[in-house]
Amino acid sequence: MSNDLALVTNDIYACRDAFLAVQAEPSLNFDREANFAIQILEGNNYALKVALQNRQAVIDAVTNIASIGLSLNPAKKQAYFVPRKGKICLDISYMGLMDLAMSTGSVRWGQAKLVYESDVFELNGVDQPPTHKTKPFAHDRGQVVGVYVVIKTADGDYLTHPMSMGEVIAIRDRSEAWKAYVKDNTKLCPWITDPGEMTKKTCVKQAYKYWPKTDRLEKAIHYLNTESDEGLKVASSVPAPDQALAQDWTSKAQQSQTLEALQATWLAGLAAIKASKDMVAYEQFKAAVTNRKAELEQPTPEGAAA
Repeated sequence: MSNDLALVTNDIYACRDAFLAVQAEPSLNFDREANFAIQILEGNNYALKVALQNRQAVIDAVTNIASIGLSLNPAKKQAYFVPRKGKICLDISYMGLMDLAMSTGSVRWGQAKLVYESDVFELNGVDQPPTHKTKPFAHDRGQVVGVYVVIKTADGDYLTHPMSMGEVIAIRDRSEAWKAYVKDNTKLCPWITDPGEMTKKTCVKQAYKYWPKTDRLEKAIHYLNTESDEGLKVASSVPAPDQALAQDWTSKAQQSQTLEALQATWLAGLAAIKASKDMVAYEQFKAAVTNRKAELEQPTPEGAAA
């Protein structure tokens, strides 16, 4: 082991107590994560050189792994150490974000997929998975034209968030990493080295705004937006909830007098809410329909007037 690597190794093992103090995922093991971190630096001379320039940043990156609850295990592909702006930073993959969403209970299942020119992609409603037909063995599927994230909620519904490449590129162009690359294209950024990964991550970061919130997922997204140079301003792209829309369809559900009428209200309400993409209204409407259905299905007490 070189003297430089030994120095950084000592720094990493010295932060054991800090790691354990903020550890969010019980299955993480400090010694394993420390070993993964050392392997990353040992296998990349430039990364090791950057780590020596700012040794505190390496310690911060290790403790960030613990507080967010992801692993540097290369087999999991959840997170990485990357040299950026003169220091070692934690980078979280789109797979890491999806794993966080599932492990923390935000969603039951989810995936992100790129859509190519030769693919067939269709949305099938607010609570249904999309149709995505591909030609996986084609020599040329054409250019990537879009991306989507589909998740299954705890209630068993599907939520799909699609983005065109025009929307993705508009966000890419606002990121600090891309701006730095445009200014000096000798400084490669993840949008150049891993465009598919960044496209999927951008879509996940947009879509998560519609999912049930968990602290660890929020922390990971906040970290990427503020500390990693991605600088994706996703909050402004989410429309404000339409209270009138929610109240209107909730009221109609509550006033339905038969199961048939309630089903008709459900279908009409889904169509209206789909057009607005207002997931707050959708959740309120769905709860009202579920409650009213339970009421209508209750048997009439014996002796009650017809």
